[in-house]
Amino acid sequence: MRPFLLLSSRAEDVAADGEYEAFLRFTGLAPHELRRVRMEAAPLPELDLDDYSGVLVGGGPFNSSDPPAEKSAVQHRVERELAVLLDEIVARDFPFFGACYGVGTLGVHQGGVIDRTYAEPISAVRIQLSEAGIADPVLAGMAPEFDAFVGHKEACSVLPPNAVLLASSAACPVQMFRVKQNLYATQFHPELDVPGIVTRVHVYQHAGYFPPDEMDDLIARITPSVVTEPGRMLTNFVAQYA
Repeated sequence: MRPFLLLSSRAEDVAADGEYEAFLRFTGLAPHELRRVRMEAAPLPELDLDDYSGVLVGGGPFNSSDPPAEKSAVQHRVERELAVLLDEIVARDFPFFGACYGVGTLGVHQGGVIDRTYAEPISAVRIQLSEAGIADPVLAGMAPEFDAFVGHKEACSVLPPNAVLLASSAACPVQMFRVKQNLYATQFHPELDVPGIVTRVHVYQHAGYFPPDEMDDLIARITPSVVTEPGRMLTNFVAQYA
């Protein structure tokens, strides 16, 4: 089997390593089957998609909707490199799964509107699958409603014209979409369980997602959450394309 590729943009080692371990756990892949490239650390190496079964993109601190003048040089570079890679991925309908930042990158690339209209605080929210979502093979076996962890400053307010809506929530109409047959993006985090979200709360307590002095209360609210379903879609994605 050709390995999968995980593109990460988290600068903090604890968060980046935790994300990689979570993708390994929920995809069922071994370390040699999931190559990680940390995009924030250096320019993307030359990539031949034929060497991989699919591409996964994790979340991160970058917001596609930030004004250009407020984006760092690293963010501008990462966005340029991802846009070039997505040109090929979309043209080939190459297997792609973007979690959280995937909505921003794939959404912008395909002509959607990404803005601050439907931001959600860090929490577990109820996700509802659309009819297309229920029928999609990557969501096979999923309950039509399930809880997932979110925490985002931007979201897709206008779906790309060629995208199929797969899932929504009460506060965020676009929680998951598909482009063509093989390109997926979620706003929620399918790789996160309770320990994972608690780790990120600690890492990003000064990143503007919540007042830092409310961290302990936030952890107390999210710790009882029962989030068991979302990781199945990562298992399904790998099974579909391995």
